[in-house]
Amino acid sequence: MTIELSEEDLQTRILQAATLYGWRAAHFRPARTAKGWRTPMSGDPGFPDLVLARDGVLIVPELKSRRGRTSPDQDLWLEALGPHARLWRPADWPAIQNELRRTR
Repeated sequence: MTIELSEEDLQTRILQAATLYGWRAAHFRPARTAKGWRTPMSGDPGFPDLVLARDGVLIVPELKSRRGRTSPDQDLWLEALGPHARLWRPADWPAIQNELRRTR
């Protein structure tokens, strides 16, 4: 069975599960400016969508819809983050839940 969720809906589910299982979570929202949507930041573009932390464990997932593709900048971040990086899609929902609920 394929789970059809938008990236935004997947993010909402992940943030709800993270709260339920005791994770600290951060997401940086873009804002509309005269030049379009922008996320105020310094540094390298393409940073993943979420930062999740619990008991010294760090997960930094990039979220994509079923057909969404990562940009070259996002790929560089995922590589740089090594074992902390994830690329999560709606079809990964059961595995995401399992990872977030794992015993501390």
